[in-house]
Amino acid sequence: MTRYRMTIEYDGRGFVGWQHQKNGLAVQQVLEDAIDIFCGERPTVFGAGRTDSGVHAFAQVAHFDLVRKTDADTVRDAINAHVRKHLVSVLNVAKATDDFHARFSAKQRGYVYYITNRRAPLTIGRGLSWWVPVGLDADAMDAAAGALVGKHNFTTFRASHCQAKSPIKTLDTLTVTRDGDEIVVTARARSFLHHQVRNMVGILKLVGEGKWSEDDVNIALAARDRQAGGPTAPPDGLYLNDVVY
Repeated sequence: MTRYRMTIEYDGRGFVGWQHQKNGLAVQQVLEDAIDIFCGERPTVFGAGRTDSGVHAFAQVAHFDLVRKTDADTVRDAINAHVRKHLVSVLNVAKATDDFHARFSAKQRGYVYYITNRRAPLTIGRGLSWWVPVGLDADAMDAAAGALVGKHNFTTFRASHCQAKSPIKTLDTLTVTRDGDEIVVTARARSFLHHQVRNMVGILKLVGEGKWSEDDVNIALAARDRQAGGPTAPPDGLYLNDVVY
């Protein structure tokens, strides 16, 4: 039995998310189907992050075990050959140690969220960025983001159906930068609550619009109540950017 680690890029549109669900096609299922066709085995493919429906990945990391003896490049090329009709690509595959686990061995996960801030609607980037036609103050957003960095009870930014045992997380990084019409929110932590990044982006948008202040963000965080938070940003602009081991 050999354990393989792979890095995957995908467009989340058309998927119910990373993980198997009864209501549609998951990225995990597409990869497991491809492995089955390739070698007649159907191992579980474990991912580093359980991205939601419509959320994308530049570098999702996953692992699986195979009985068949083969080399990593062959595994990569075979999987890619069988996922061609989907917007999924295996960037690389390498043999891993038996104790490596894509989810539990991860020390940090990085997400980026893209906001296109312009009056004209999106065409090419539709579904790949959050279009916000009203002006946003990225500097104010960045300053307010600093209030969320550190170890906190993030109940205000937690989805009601989140299955995490504790709402306490340590947010290592949360920054907001602008490059022309594009605003990029970068978040890094060992792990995140369900919808945490999208809920933080939602509240930062209110700051960018001038509707909320940095003090309002602090008050919302301290409330430990989802109802005290802002809207949930759409999945369109969210990408799992990298995983550190």
